[in-house]
Amino acid sequence: MAANYDALGSQTRGSPYGSGDPYYNESSGYITPARPPKKTISKWVKFGIPVAVVVIVAAVLGGVLGSRSSKNASANSAAAASAAATSAISAKNDIGRFATATDSQYLVPIYPMTTNTAAFTTPTFVSTTNTNLAWPQDPFQPSNPSPTQVRSDRPRLIAPAYMWDSLPTLIQNDPYLSGWNDTIFSNATQYMALPPVAYFLDGGNGILDPAREIKQRVKAFSYAYRLTNDTKWLDRTYVELQNAAGNLTGGWGPDNSTKWNPTHFLDTAELTAAYAIAYDWLYDAWTLPQRSSIMTTMITYGLNLGVIAYSNNDPAAYGWWNTNTEGNWNCVCNNGLTMGALSILGDDTTGIAAQLLALTIPNALQNCALAPSSDGTWSETANYWYFGTTAHAEMASSLLTATGSTYDLLSVNSHFQLTGQYHMYVSGPGSLFNYGDCGPNKYSTTANSMMFYGQQYDMPQYQLFQRDQFDAAEPWSMFWYNPTVTGAFWDGLALDHFFDNSTDQWASMRSSWTDENALYVAVKAGTLQGHQTHNDLDCGDFVVDALGVRWFGELGSGDYNSIGYFSNDSQISERWMYYRKMTEGQNTILVNQQNQNVAAVPTVRYDTSATVQGSSTVMNVPGDSSAYFVADLSSAYFDVTSFSRGVHLINGRKQVLIQDEINASASIMWRAHTNATVAISSDGFTATLTIGSATTTVQLLNPPSGAVFTTMEPVRFATDPIPPQPDQPNDGVTVLVISLPAGSYTLEVLINPQWPGMSSSSYTTPASVPLSQWSLTSPSS
Repeated sequence: MAANYDALGSQTRGSPYGSGDPYYNESSGYITPARPPKKTISKWVKFGIPVAVVVIVAAVLGGVLGSRSSKNASANSAAAASAAATSAISAKNDIGRFATATDSQYLVPIYPMTTNTAAFTTPTFVSTTNTNLAWPQDPFQPSNPSPTQVRSDRPRLIAPAYMWDSLPTLIQNDPYLSGWNDTIFSNATQYMALPPVAYFLDGGNGILDPAREIKQRVKAFSYAYRLTNDTKWLDRTYVELQNAAGNLTGGWGPDNSTKWNPTHFLDTAELTAAYAIAYDWLYDAWTLPQRSSIMTTMITYGLNLGVIAYSNNDPAAYGWWNTNTEGNWNCVCNNGLTMGALSILGDDTTGIAAQLLALTIPNALQNCALAPSSDGTWSETANYWYFGTTAHAEMASSLLTATGSTYDLLSVNSHFQLTGQYHMYVSGPGSLFNYGDCGPNKYSTTANSMMFYGQQYDMPQYQLFQRDQFDAAEPWSMFWYNPTVTGAFWDGLALDHFFDNSTDQWASMRSSWTDENALYVAVKAGTLQGHQTHNDLDCGDFVVDALGVRWFGELGSGDYNSIGYFSNDSQISERWMYYRKMTEGQNTILVNQQNQNVAAVPTVRYDTSATVQGSSTVMNVPGDSSAYFVADLSSAYFDVTSFSRGVHLINGRKQVLIQDEINASASIMWRAHTNATVAISSDGFTATLTIGSATTTVQLLNPPSGAVFTTMEPVRFATDPIPPQPDQPNDGVTVLVISLPAGSYTLEVLINPQWPGMSSSSYTTPASVPLSQWSLTSPSS
């Protein structure tokens, strides 16, 4: 599914979650946009992203952007090392942007099919002191950092003055920084032409969309001012701030201390962060009255409410998120308060800034920092990773630049460094394995925490992966990106990874990291509780990408304002009455037309040929390359004696076998959701799926008596309990189904993408092998 990032943020919000956002197709239940016969600039690009796409193409076609550093004739070792570094960076810059375009429907980078042994090498941060190519060291190096002892110069948040001083030269010499800079200015220009962000209270979602849109604009305007000193950007920032303070004609929200909606504290936190950025980044440009006004507004509507949220006198439960909340809420709320407090330290005469820092930092260590599990999987969903890591990175970066330390935010959870790896593997050619809820519009939220984590954890592959993504072009990247990074993220990267903590058991398997037409299969087991009520009842759920489209995918979020949607994750929760959240809305087995058991404790086993991609973007998969994942899902069902699901990539990763072994005392239904046009053969054993000019066949091998493919509409059964509110429509979606009465069965479903140039004789029909005997070579490929 297309990623959800609003690069312009100008859409009308008439209904919750994704209304008007061309990238938020989760809200429509449309799994994958229908692909036209030829690549065109579709509606998925026209709103909000064309600047970024144009810049990427221009950067590549234009060749090298920026000058080359001169050679040093000195023969000493330092000079030799510097020359080597310069050579490595120059090899990278000779190519320009590695991706040549962004896919217009899925918003993933498109790489040329080529080999470049000079640039496509092992990911590395090159060591050099050449300030034409690298950031200088931060002169602020306190020997005993303290959260309330801040650097003396401004800015202090994320981008200190020494970085602003170096940035113009680095922009000139690095094609990525150059391209992102152009895009930021283009977006800022478009924001400038829009009216100030309107107040819009979206039910249970509060004013989170307006808050994040304001933050997005403030970042862009402040960035533009600091690089140009053009006061039009300063003035426009102040208009946006005055608007959110209710100081313009018409006001903005309630005329009291709850203006920033503290009952949905994410809103308060994001607006506080926006004000903190404006206050700090433009500190020297504001007049004293302006500075005072901004600080007073931030304290009145933001920081004061933060103190209440942390107090024992919090009757409206503003601060519910500060107790046992290991996820995005804790990260976002603590980050906003932390950035606000840091921005006014030294100017604040109330003491509130120091008071809050004594609360937010230890609380984030106990909650936010624990969100990634032992394998890096984010505890909520793949999309909520964006919100949580953006806030975590902003908080850690702000503390580091302002005070000289992250106070263990990066280290208290020794597995946090793996969450970038999670993001890479949960991303496929058809976008994310987007199980569960997908969240609200992202606006100022991106995956650019990958830039920060790449530097802080010495994981250059994180930066190399993210820098070609469509959401890379925003101000944080300009300071978190290390321009000395060289190599290709895919060089030496395994095609498969298995995530096996007890809460989130899932597999990611593919045929290439750089081919947008590659095969990608992800499948999950895991528990059905402990995800902050953002998951689905979806043990056994899977997605399949191939030939540039998503054949089986997720319906995404329901209506967040629906009654009972976030009530709880117990078996009788109203959440599980909505089609997109209940088991029948997932790509798995349904037994007795009932939801799965929320107390499920699946077990899994898996193996891989450990195939890695080399330096070339052309991945020639060995014929014996394979991977499989088997989950015992018996505990996820009622009326089941035993049930296991296996997924196996066979025939050199050209075909996918999904095998279910089930013994049930009630009716059984195999279900998978697709946007394809489905044609079923006369015998019912083959389904032909078509999207645009691409075709995939799905075969039922060794079918049990009575087993055939049929199709259904993606709607609840007439006998299902009626939810408190109607389901959202799932237009353009068909459910491929196999229905059987109670009994013991083995269902073998073979998915065959019709690869161009591959003859029918090259496809294999695997032998029937029990899941207990599966190996890398069996079933035979």
